[in-house]
Amino acid sequence: MFRSRRARRDDVWEGVVTGRSRGMLDGSTMYHFVEVRLADGGSARFRIRRRLWKEIAVGDRIVKRAGTDPARG
Repeated sequence: MFRSRRARRDDVWEGVVTGRSRGMLDGSTMYHFVEVRLADGGSARFRIRRRLWKEIAVGDRIVKRAGTDPARG
């Protein structure tokens, strides 16, 4: 089961996108999510910005470095 959360500023991870989704969890704001198979073998679900969500597809590599937002790798 995935645990969804926003990528924190000091997080460091990388992996391959295995799924994309979006939804209006609070009824007024659209949230964008990606499911990622991490390089260490685990899986996670992260909330990301709309702009990145529109750019990536399943199978793309995504990288999160400390102090930056997630980006295509």
